[in-house]
Amino acid sequence: MQRISVLFPTPLGCYDYLSDTEVCIGSFIVAPFGRKKLLGVVWDKEPDMTYPQEKMKKIENVLEIPPLTSKHIQFINWVAKYTLTPLGSVLKMSMTGEIEKESKKPFQFKNPIPNYKETLFSKPQQEAVDTLNEICTSDFSVTLLDGVTGSGKTEVYFEMIAKALQNTGQILVLLPEITLTSAWLNRFEKRFGTQPAVWHSNITPKQRRDTWKAVLNGQARVIVGARSALFLPFKHLQLIIIDEEHDSSFKQEDGVLYHARDMAIVRAKIENVPIILASATPSVETFCNVTNGKYYHVVLPTRFSGTDLPEILLADMRQKEKGAVQFISPLLQEQLKLRLENKEQSLLFLNRRGYAPLVLCRSCGERLQCSHCSAWLVQHKQKKCLQCHHCGYTRSIPQKCPKCEQEDCFVSCGPGVERIHEETQSLFPHARLATITSDTLSNPKQFADIINQMDNHEIDILIGTQILAKGHHFGNLTLVGIIDADMGLSGGDLRAGERTFQLLQQVMGRAGREQKKGMAIIQTYSPNNMIIQALKNNDRDLFLKEEVASRQILHMPPFGRLAAFIISGKHQMKVAQYAHLLVKKAPFMTGLDILGPVPAPLSLLRGKYRYRILIKATKETRLQSIIREWLQQVPLACGVDLRVDIDPYSFF
Repeated sequence: MQRISVLFPTPLGCYDYLSDTEVCIGSFIVAPFGRKKLLGVVWDKEPDMTYPQEKMKKIENVLEIPPLTSKHIQFINWVAKYTLTPLGSVLKMSMTGEIEKESKKPFQFKNPIPNYKETLFSKPQQEAVDTLNEICTSDFSVTLLDGVTGSGKTEVYFEMIAKALQNTGQILVLLPEITLTSAWLNRFEKRFGTQPAVWHSNITPKQRRDTWKAVLNGQARVIVGARSALFLPFKHLQLIIIDEEHDSSFKQEDGVLYHARDMAIVRAKIENVPIILASATPSVETFCNVTNGKYYHVVLPTRFSGTDLPEILLADMRQKEKGAVQFISPLLQEQLKLRLENKEQSLLFLNRRGYAPLVLCRSCGERLQCSHCSAWLVQHKQKKCLQCHHCGYTRSIPQKCPKCEQEDCFVSCGPGVERIHEETQSLFPHARLATITSDTLSNPKQFADIINQMDNHEIDILIGTQILAKGHHFGNLTLVGIIDADMGLSGGDLRAGERTFQLLQQVMGRAGREQKKGMAIIQTYSPNNMIIQALKNNDRDLFLKEEVASRQILHMPPFGRLAAFIISGKHQMKVAQYAHLLVKKAPFMTGLDILGPVPAPLSLLRGKYRYRILIKATKETRLQSIIREWLQQVPLACGVDLRVDIDPYSFF
């Protein structure tokens, strides 16, 4: 009779069981748990040999599928320890529903063909390929593939995929947005003759189960997906690629709080395989690691087409003429008109969904707010409603003000993409317009349809949010207009400036990617701001050096460490009391600063009150150990939820 330790995909640790037969670590088993039978995994934890055998339960059966590898188990253990998350919660990300069920017609994944289509590289691309071939041997290494927008980074790392396919291992490619997948998949199929396995939230349960099993048994050779694909049970991982490595959507903000790029580097280290980080606007952390010599650096300095980067002009919105409110400046109007005359395409970018971000009473100034969140309701004119973008609450615009009872008194303040669409239509009534946001798209196919319309020149002016910022190549797009460049510059967010710079540079990089010279117009009320000037002069490295210097002075990441406690609950007093008790019990030591507690910027979210505590530490501080010991002294109060965010990216 064998004693084994079993981990279930629940927010708990391991439990000991008996097995009549010898079972190896990593095996998938079914065992009784309370009144249920649960699917679990035999874990690498030593069972308690002192516990009476007669009191132990037996496992019921062992699934006839390959076990998790020891390296995958090591990775799950590492992530749980680093993020201070229950081990079973991390295992859950590596499993999928009904894996014991067999599909009647399981999907058969075809092997991509490495030499299906020969790629003609530019000289810089060929040099990048040659350098990566030298770096990306079978051992662990991290390389930043750093290329300006339109330089052909995807084709370069496709060549590394082709090289890896000549062996027997598997390749993982992570993309930040599932909307990028359709265009990426088309390029992949043209290069390799078939599509890879896909993993994201929009695939069906059957696709999910078949793909998971194909990854586990090694049949799926190339897997492309969102951040969750990192936890798939690879049989033999050989290469990892993170496209748009700087993108903040790689940070998961619910469930297990982790950053997929950072955890991917850990997985590559554990698996002893190379990892490539691709970006035109690398993160500050990656830039510092390149500067310090920790990462290799491969540069694509020019566009594949040979065209220059777009000319960048500033439209100083402080100089607006008095009169009717217009959100499109005269300079941008003039250039839009010129593009329409030349039968070229334009893109207008505003990272704000809906028609207007705020609706208020012109009589008393009352602002319409969500009843479940401390956030203003956004007007959506097409849907004829007001909506909270945090909890999804919707309501119609009231006939009269709830405060002063004045009728028909509400006015829309500020622009959203719907309002820009309306203004553009008014200025250019014969132009063919399309607006694209996460509100207007329900699946990747709708997004692909819009992209096809752009490629077929069925759209003259495309209006959208950050969904359009990266990964798209429109050959006839020669003008990009940034409607409000100042949106992300203010606020107490550590990475606000970095995100704004990356986002706007990516958007502007959509212009002039083929034969015709491109132009980008930045509308701003702060033309002398360092970030705006760095964008205007296309001086990314200057911005990064300034940002690095600023963080170094303040001992902020990557020169220090941060962790956050988010305390929430339905009773504000209980939440506040527990938050203050946590700080009262905080350890006092050199190299550790406790900031807070304070009500979160979104102090009410989905009906729960929220407080935040920020922990700032030196790089040498054993932050996780300190937090673990700290929390053991303060048991969680009834009705209060505590989330620990190691390396926080959002501060709302």
